[in-house]
Amino acid sequence: MSRHKSKPNPGRITRLADQIQKDLAGLIQREIDVSRAGLITLTGVDLSADYAHAKVHFTVMGAEPEVASATLNEKAGWLHSLLFKLLHIHTVPTLHFIHDGQLERGIELSRLIDRANQPISYSSIPSDLEDPDVRP
Repeated sequence: MSRHKSKPNPGRITRLADQIQKDLAGLIQREIDVSRAGLITLTGVDLSADYAHAKVHFTVMGAEPEVASATLNEKAGWLHSLLFKLLHIHTVPTLHFIHDGQLERGIELSRLIDRANQPISYSSIPSDLEDPDVRP
């Protein structure tokens, strides 16, 4: 008798990833020391099709991303066991924490756009670069 492998349900994967993000955010808020890891915000969870692995993306304020990442990955097994008690599923994924640099990149791009849109002050142009035929 042949066994049929069912395709993963993308809707279920999305719902489970959202639930993992919600539950982990609460666990991190209660259980991880802010003075050590900073204020951590989970920005997303990518769940593998077999539910075995979850890439948890986060941003951090008040600490270096490397320190926060090391702290979270150090506590990943413990957070996994707490998550197992909250979720009632057969396979709770192994957690892999990854710093999400998109927020910092967005802030930097916004600064560059603001700087590019600033009006040019002609008084700041050195006199040797001014064109004598063009005066403001």
